[in-house]
Amino acid sequence: MHLDVVDLLEFYRLPRGQLVREIVRSKILDLWPDTPGDRVAGIGYATPYLRPFLPNAERVIALMPGPQGVTPWPRKELNLAALMPEAMLALPDSSIDRTLLIHSLEMAHNPRDVLRDVWRVLTPGGRLLVVVPNRTGLWARTDSTPFGYGRPYSRGQLVHLLREVMFAPLRWREALMMPPVFKRPREATARAWERIGGKLCPAFAGVIMVEAEKQLYQGVTARARSARQLRPIFAPQGAFSTRESHKPHHRTGSQDREF
Repeated sequence: MHLDVVDLLEFYRLPRGQLVREIVRSKILDLWPDTPGDRVAGIGYATPYLRPFLPNAERVIALMPGPQGVTPWPRKELNLAALMPEAMLALPDSSIDRTLLIHSLEMAHNPRDVLRDVWRVLTPGGRLLVVVPNRTGLWARTDSTPFGYGRPYSRGQLVHLLREVMFAPLRWREALMMPPVFKRPREATARAWERIGGKLCPAFAGVIMVEAEKQLYQGVTARARSARQLRPIFAPQGAFSTRESHKPHHRTGSQDREF
């Protein structure tokens, strides 16, 4: 079940949403500090996190699923956002260098189909950054934020899902160590939570972030060779071969005897 784009927009306008944006964005930039000449796509509701890529990237687009809805972005500039069917990106194969997936995978009807289509549009060796609610975190247990909706994940579940669709997990980050109960949290307090919680109890972070690389090949289990060998037959059964047609006919008994 996707949240409505109006609810997502309203959350990020509130003080708590603005602080969430700053904390999560700092972790994203820690993984992707520079994207010169890259083509970057945000899928789900990624617009609060895409602006830092605008100055250096060749192209930045925001793709939002139909059940969620779309809002123009960036404000007062040429629109770079579009509506799309879920798991059907209107992009050519191997056309994107980096994809940010946030407020998407946990709400998708079929997460594997979403990741397969992301794999299709990424260039060979392209990077995917997934941000999802942490299964053991407090943020997944309250519906007062967007991270309390959909299907939360653990690290192990993400690894299994990514490898199943030919992505190799590379680097991990956790974010949102502060409890989600503060409606107007102070930035200094939130930063302290991030610093201390990241060292003492990262397993209880609000979101998990993983950077993964597109793999072009996947190992296939070899099957045991059958003892039975099949050979092609080039003449239909019952037909004479050229060799048989030139063989002399053998008769038994007298040469004058006919049957």
